[in-house]
Amino acid sequence: MKFPKLLILAFSVIAMLSCQKSGPKEIALGKDQCDNCRMTISQLGYATELITEKGRAYKFDDIMCMTMYENSNPDKAKNAKLYVVDYPSGKFLEKAKATFIKGGNIKSPMGGNTQAYQTRAAAEKAAANMGASLTK
Repeated sequence: MKFPKLLILAFSVIAMLSCQKSGPKEIALGKDQCDNCRMTISQLGYATELITEKGRAYKFDDIMCMTMYENSNPDKAKNAKLYVVDYPSGKFLEKAKATFIKGGNIKSPMGGNTQAYQTRAAAEKAAANMGASLTK
């Protein structure tokens, strides 16, 4: 009779693990390090994450750092989910759905000088205020 109980317990554990959040992980500002340059992540507005196909989260302090990591680690970046932080709200969104502005008065941690926005309208307004340009 112990075997069925163990089997039920095993299935319960597997079910709980499969329900874990698969999106971006929380950034611990001042503690988490960039997986590209090893600098401590100190500004949430520029943070990004790459989640591999297997669910491993790589955190970055700048959009440029994630791009460099993708280029130097194509095996990990293949089929990965990419997330950026919406600069005004501090919430993660999929990189493919973001609108980016670059340059002007933007000063990001590693000099990528790029901010992500959830909407094109917000990005256009910010670009006008910062002397930046829309990019994609």
